[in-house]
Amino acid sequence: MRGIFTPITKIRRQVFSEVAKFAFEHDIEGDDFGYFYESAYRIIPGEEPLYRDSVFKERAIIRERIRMAMGLPMRPTGTHQPLTEGMQDTADGKKRLDLPLVNVIPFACEKCPTDRIQVSDNCRKCLAHPCTAVCPVKAVSIGKNAAVIDQDKCIKCGRCITACPYHAILRFGRPCAEACGADAIDSDELGRAVINQEKCVACGLCIVTCPFAAISDKSEIFQVITAIRRGKRVAAIIAPSFVGQFGPLATPGKIVSGIRKLGLSHVIEVGWGADYGSMQEADEFIVHVPHDKKFLGTSCCPSWAMFARNVQPETSDCIALSHTPMVAAAKKVKELSPGTLVVFIGPCVAKKLEALEDEVRPYVDFVITYEELMGMFSAKEIELSDMEEDTLGTLASRDGRGYAVAGGVAEALVNSIKRRQPGREVPFMKADNLRDCHKMLRLAKAGKADGYLLEGMACPGGCVGGPGTLSLIPRAGSAVKAFAASSPYLSADDNPML
Repeated sequence: MRGIFTPITKIRRQVFSEVAKFAFEHDIEGDDFGYFYESAYRIIPGEEPLYRDSVFKERAIIRERIRMAMGLPMRPTGTHQPLTEGMQDTADGKKRLDLPLVNVIPFACEKCPTDRIQVSDNCRKCLAHPCTAVCPVKAVSIGKNAAVIDQDKCIKCGRCITACPYHAILRFGRPCAEACGADAIDSDELGRAVINQEKCVACGLCIVTCPFAAISDKSEIFQVITAIRRGKRVAAIIAPSFVGQFGPLATPGKIVSGIRKLGLSHVIEVGWGADYGSMQEADEFIVHVPHDKKFLGTSCCPSWAMFARNVQPETSDCIALSHTPMVAAAKKVKELSPGTLVVFIGPCVAKKLEALEDEVRPYVDFVITYEELMGMFSAKEIELSDMEEDTLGTLASRDGRGYAVAGGVAEALVNSIKRRQPGREVPFMKADNLRDCHKMLRLAKAGKADGYLLEGMACPGGCVGGPGTLSLIPRAGSAVKAFAASSPYLSADDNPML
């Protein structure tokens, strides 16, 4: 549903805007959090429900979303806890995120079937009814008006679906579970979705595929704005997928200008960190593959890297040792401007998880998505199309900016490797969802990827398909490619800023 303005898009933006507006306009020192009791009424006004069967349920869900937008945990459903519990602790402008990062709001979940085969009204009750003939357990019979499937007998083999000449039999399940390539969606005792945190790699695709907005991640926009209000120097490092995310009139320069108007000191291109990573991983490939490592898996997508280590630990040493471009760019900011707080702005929920790692915490202070940034623009009534053009603090190469699109990382690494070893052939595989990543890993385990470079991405289309994006994937991909082509440098090795 990315790139389509739905009621869920509206609700999420309203929640982020409410939190951001409070942080920008209110005195943080006092216990002035009664504002958030009223927020639910501003978002869900009146007495009639807007989206569900109860206005009270709608407001209860909004309140939990507000808490998570402030980086706070959900409240227990079985006991009373004030809405503002813990809010005072978040008012110091410091990192506050704790695990779990991605959560299902229990009373927002509609208990979607986990896997069901069902006859639609397109059934003609035909004379042949091959659906009954092919069912190995006799779960399909012909009823008064249409074929009927006995759900207790059905083994989900799908033969009836294939046999039906009218395509009247459908298979469907939970959108969140179908989107989760890590198979981390389970059910609780009441049949509601619940996340298996041991399997979850925070790709966030369940968030954007749930049609009931029952899943959300925690945000740090409140902490970012509070740090700005308290006079801290805060710099933004922005992922290359930012182009095209805020409408056709919001040029890269206008977006940079809008970010600076929020109070951030300067804006650095994370593509610069991608260039640094390309050179580092190219050297690692040349030195270790295939001598010490059978293959080299890229490391720019934290969900893919974590998934690979979880499902195939015996080859985990083949994942590149370097951190993501986010970390490289943040380190550069800290080096040039000690004491500056760094906020990463990008499409990715998993970056929030990466920023909690002990070795990353000193460099990346906050992580927000484009969607959360849009909430901040809304709170300050910033219209990007009206902004003056501004410039990025660094420039990335074409290849570095191309990291945002599936296949771009592999292309950048191959180019860097060939600069070092002209004539060397670098075979590679790529996948842009975790299920295909798993298939790729199985091939590698079977010895069919020896000497290869493996590019893994958790999101369809690459980073342009991340859960924190605002634009349609094809449109965003085209915008990134045009932005990449505008760079004066072709590859990482051409970038003098390194």
